[in-house]
Amino acid sequence: MSAVRNISIIGAGFGALSAVREIRKHDRHIAITLIAPKAELHYLPGIIWIPSGLRTREQLVVPLENFFRRMNVQHVAADVTGLSEAGRVVVTTAGEVRNDALVIASGGRFIKKLPGIEHAITPCEGIAAAERIRDRLMGMYGGTIAVGFAGNPDEPSAVRGGPMFEFLFGIDEQLRREGRRDRFEIVFFNPSREPGNRLGAKAVQHLLREMERRGITTHLGHKLKRFEVDKVVTDGGEFRADLLLFMPGMTGNHWFDQTTLARSPGGLLKADAQCRVEGENDVYVVGDSGSFPGPDWMPKQAHMADLQAAAAAHNLLASLRGETPQATFAVELVCIIDAIDHGTLVFRNARRQIILPSSRLFHWAKRWFEGAYLRNYR
Repeated sequence: MSAVRNISIIGAGFGALSAVREIRKHDRHIAITLIAPKAELHYLPGIIWIPSGLRTREQLVVPLENFFRRMNVQHVAADVTGLSEAGRVVVTTAGEVRNDALVIASGGRFIKKLPGIEHAITPCEGIAAAERIRDRLMGMYGGTIAVGFAGNPDEPSAVRGGPMFEFLFGIDEQLRREGRRDRFEIVFFNPSREPGNRLGAKAVQHLLREMERRGITTHLGHKLKRFEVDKVVTDGGEFRADLLLFMPGMTGNHWFDQTTLARSPGGLLKADAQCRVEGENDVYVVGDSGSFPGPDWMPKQAHMADLQAAAAAHNLLASLRGETPQATFAVELVCIIDAIDHGTLVFRNARRQIILPSSRLFHWAKRWFEGAYLRNYR
């Protein structure tokens, strides 16, 4: 393969960086250009521990300059604004970047259409959001904490509920440790009567039992109407919210609108089983940016993005060699729902669903995995 070939990768999250590593496993010479505003990986799975003080910003932001140097990656510090020439040119705030193959791993965008959503903190928007939760909790003497999530009605897979269960149970555990749980009411809300059903029926029942055991009130099966400064209003009633954490469904990035790329009903990039954007040559998508064929429980999580990145890397290299891309990815959900010092393991694939009861072992496994994963980039 000619060394002058260039692969562009958009993003600096899990899918983008996994694509870099996978490409370099198989080709040490092809040029890689990564486009992202900063040369940083923000390890978002760890933000669940920020409110309790188990993690700080400094522990979760990983500078990538050394990784880029080791991987021989050129970093373009810019925002993407569009594509031209059928994806062969990426248009950015720093100019145009030309490529022979493209991987889009720029994540998703949370739908902020619900009236009053400015009163809610959306945890997975990043480290700053988790710091706001920490600071708000520190300043509260008592009151009602409301935690909930919703999906994209046009895109069943574009939901991220797992972290909200972790914030829910983590905050409950934190308040108990601090000896002030009795001053707070905690409410979990969701428009579905079976929240988290993508984890599997056994997991849903386990989660609801855990809420009951912890004295967490539930408000389920009612469409959300609006948020107010101190309350949540649904078509089944309203309840107080002195602190409101809410994860809306996801859709595609704004810059997708400036392209002709195929879109799913929910606004994500429509991909085939090889992670190619439908109708495009050598344009691939991984992670939250894409809508992929498969079961409706396919998760939006880092593990899934890594699997898709491996397939995309194999396929674009094959295509550049003149071969037919054939690599696909397994669909599996792996999740440890953590509560500060113990966690519940949930696993799901096409053949089985497994849930293992809460254990300190799983908490420490989650922490070990974080360290092992980040060593790839430090």
